[in-house]
Amino acid sequence: MINDVIIIGGGAAGLCAAVYLKQKLPSLSIRILESQSRVGKKLALTGNGRCNITNKNILLSSYHGKDVSFAEYALTKYDRFISESFFESIGVSFAFEGDKGYPASFQAGSVVDCLRFAVEELDITLNLETKVTNIQVSNGNYKVIADNLSFLARNVIVASGLLSGGDRLGCDGGVLSILKKAGFDTVDTKPAIVQVKTETDIVKQLKGIKIDALVTLKCDGKTVRQEFGETLFCDYGLSGPPVLQVSRGIDTRRKCEIGLDLMSDTDYNTLLSNLENRAKSLKNRNLDEFFTGMLNKRLGQVIIKSAGLKLSESVSSLKIQDLKKIASLLKNFSFNVMGTTGYINSQVTAGGLKTDGFNSKTMMSKNAKGLYAIGEILDIDGDCGGFNLQWAWSSAMCAADAIIKENK
Repeated sequence: MINDVIIIGGGAAGLCAAVYLKQKLPSLSIRILESQSRVGKKLALTGNGRCNITNKNILLSSYHGKDVSFAEYALTKYDRFISESFFESIGVSFAFEGDKGYPASFQAGSVVDCLRFAVEELDITLNLETKVTNIQVSNGNYKVIADNLSFLARNVIVASGLLSGGDRLGCDGGVLSILKKAGFDTVDTKPAIVQVKTETDIVKQLKGIKIDALVTLKCDGKTVRQEFGETLFCDYGLSGPPVLQVSRGIDTRRKCEIGLDLMSDTDYNTLLSNLENRAKSLKNRNLDEFFTGMLNKRLGQVIIKSAGLKLSESVSSLKIQDLKKIASLLKNFSFNVMGTTGYINSQVTAGGLKTDGFNSKTMMSKNAKGLYAIGEILDIDGDCGGFNLQWAWSSAMCAADAIIKENK
């Protein structure tokens, strides 16, 4: 039997493509090959289990890759309103918190369930625990090999994702390796939207503390990216939304550091003046209580020690140069970057299949007719906030409509 379409990967993009195809053209025979024991494992974990499914402001500036313009057509034609209509058709309503879109249930599992129900209801063939090991051309069709099994298809959609989540989610980058060996050009991969490892002598003392901060990533002294938000100190380094956002810019071949502006709403001179006044008002305290009422106590004490002062000394002993050191630390509490916590903890993988080998209006390979790539495996990745899932939906529908057009 020759399938009209084989979809490699039963994740967000693959499930969306399968259901959309079958809804639009029920006569198509569609088969999903999924390496895991169930579909949508990674999708079920997104957004801390709440599934940030889209965003009201889908702008190219929130996406990254060697050629971000590749994503423009799909994201524009298949926008969040098209996505919302599609998901409504399978039982998922949207709700918004600010710009971020979620399923109205605020449960990622319900999105997976509704996609899974649609696969069953539309009689889409699903092969679980079927790990693709090769893709060949056979008499004008594609032969997809999975261990000792083989499947024939007129069209193949590669929706296998990359490395984020690791083997436990079936994300080993195996299909990318297959395509690379077949001659497809690729862009080196790295974890993105991931926690950052730093020197640990200070962060271990602050483990568990959250504070709003302006986070600046610098590499070789040049500012790469800034983000503001709740920052979390961990025993290995830093986490929290702004840290995850800037993490994509980390280049392990360069000297990178992360600086935290703990008083971003106050300029240095004003802050210094405030500290001078505070020192006068609290002259009878010891330095271990200097920040009490102004800053997290443990964080304040670490700032004092980082300025080379002793907690047991009196506030009255502070000199202007001491206050200048403290003010500088509050404005730029910096840490040398040692790396990230890796693919297994990352929400998305940067890099992948080079987009100049694919048609941006169809997602089809320019050199292999009938072979399409969608979602994370392409060299397009987005920021936190629903951008990566919107890319999954948009690219999936774009490829699906191209196949439908070829088969009508």
